Amino acid sequence: MGSDPLGDVRWAGYRRKLIEDIRARGIEDLEILQLFDRVPRHLFLPEGVRPRAYEDAAIPIGYSQTASQPSLQAYYISILKPTSDDKVLEIGTGSGYQTALLALLADRVYSVERVRELSQRARQALDAFGVKNVALLVGDGTIGWRKYAPFDVIVVSAASPSVPQALVDQLADGGRMLIPVGGRDIQELTLVTKTGFAVSEEVVGGPVKFVPLLGRFAWSEEGGA
Repeated sequence: MGSDPLGDVRWAGYRRKLIEDIRARGIEDLEILQLFDRVPRHLFLPEGVRPRAYEDAAIPIGYSQTASQPSLQAYYISILKPTSDDKVLEIGTGSGYQTALLALLADRVYSVERVRELSQRARQALDAFGVKNVALLVGDGTIGWRKYAPFDVIVVSAASPSVPQALVDQLADGGRMLIPVGGRDIQELTLVTKTGFAVSEEVVGGPVKFVPLLGRFAWSEEGGA
């Protein structure tokens, strides 16, 4: 299992406890569990909330955004199963922690964040961790990143009232997307898969509560869809 890139071993025990919490929620895949030991979550969180870094909980990171619950991120990975051949689009860079997890699994990760300050902070943390296969963009995640499409995997880390067609269009043949769909207060995790011209949607988890996906093809700032 990986070591702390900051050379600070005081967090190691907390990471092991987090792994046990993730396992207790039904994630048994050893490769996934090892990911959470390899990536130092505290490195990706603001200093004021770092003492909570290894709680299995969503953590506020500023700008009305949160770093998602680690066991939920592990569930995402278990459903989507990114491989070393996959090109991944992440909608909602946030802290950059999930970005780092994905980067250890996939060939390339392209991550879109609407809040410039969060994207900049995530880049600093990713650089400190030594990640080299991630590209970041500040922009509207609901329109994706067409320049690098199609994507084998799309990970949406915010809640949408429906599945944005622009993201469906950027899925590769055989691609899969996981997105929380529903109202602003409660959602269901929806797996979208594309095979040729056929697109299917399946509810694979929930209820969950994510921050709203804001943009042209989801929620508006004012609260309307």
